Amino acid sequence: MGRGEFAGKKLKDSRHKFRWKKDNYVRRVLKLKQKHDPLEGAAQARAIVLEKVGLEAKQPNSGIRKCVRVQLIKNGKQLTAFCPRDKAITFIEEHDEVLIEGLGGRKGRSMGDLSGVRYKVIKVNDISLNELVHHRKEKPKR
Repeated sequence: MGRGEFAGKKLKDSRHKFRWKKDNYVRRVLKLKQKHDPLEGAAQARAIVLEKVGLEAKQPNSGIRKCVRVQLIKNGKQLTAFCPRDKAITFIEEHDEVLIEGLGGRKGRSMGDLSGVRYKVIKVNDISLNELVHHRKEKPKR
């Protein structure tokens, strides 16, 4: 690489070229996350529960992971969200309003042995799912 007195243009051009080899730069500049993401770049979103589903874990694990099919309020897209903790699914019924956020997999992909699940439920009818599971709060009657 040039080091001379007039090498600035060459350095700038090669830096520009090599930046496009970096994944995170390309994703940021082309706004790929917002384009494919059902939450449209937001950290969390509200949704309505359509049904409860049990998903089988991938090999070598076994077990049925409790999830819910939800429809986002803001754009009507449907997706599957995981219900963390023991017996958390019992506090969620159909037509409840839930708050979902990312599960925390790599680059917004699915995590662990849950294939195709990228989101988790954190609130049910504006009450934290964690509080409900630990019996600190009660779910309001409608």
